[in-house]
Amino acid sequence: MKYLLLCFLSLTVVACGSKDPKPVTSPGAEAAESTSGGEIADGGRCVPNGAGYEVTEYDTSGDNTADVRKLFRTMGEGSVARLVLVCREADLNGDGRKDIVRLYTAEGRPMREEADRDFDGRIDEVTHFTNGRVSLQEIDTSGNGMIDTKIFYENGQPERAERDMANRSTAAKWQPDRWEYYADGRTVRIGTDLDGDGKVDRWDRDEERLRNSALATQATTDETASQ
Repeated sequence: MKYLLLCFLSLTVVACGSKDPKPVTSPGAEAAESTSGGEIADGGRCVPNGAGYEVTEYDTSGDNTADVRKLFRTMGEGSVARLVLVCREADLNGDGRKDIVRLYTAEGRPMREEADRDFDGRIDEVTHFTNGRVSLQEIDTSGNGMIDTKIFYENGQPERAERDMANRSTAAKWQPDRWEYYADGRTVRIGTDLDGDGKVDRWDRDEERLRNSALATQATTDETASQ
């Protein structure tokens, strides 16, 4: 699954301007969750606005140009004041345009990440975090500007995925036609909607892996009960 790994880098201050990637539409998402106007929806968190901010830039490629940028903000006052990371940006291919932006909560936990993985100037992957851990990835695998894959996580691990293989989804309605379920990082069951009615018409299962997973779960349950 090529989109499961995340990048944790970031880029230069100028990238917060007009060179931002164009938005990707997330079907069924609230308006506040989508980007607009060709700019990453950072809510201003990637721009130093007043005192209490510190910016750190890095050249990770060795070309004497900063390609990673971190923005910190001072939280609290007096003896409890601390610097908290609020934004990371990265230019992965050295074209002067940010390709990944990750936003953080006031506690410094990851909150949201937007990425242009194919460097075409359009955001094609949005990652959501809950309590600092990945909870949902929304991906545009076709490059048409519309989310067609959603991967759901449980305890930081992929649990299932929904895919719109027929491109039936709209900005207002998410219409997947394939459902994939995982165990131990492997696909164990796939359901496919063949006629577009929103219901599974065919199931494909990895019976051996399902059986092994069930046995492992039962063994854990038995061991816990015996303690």
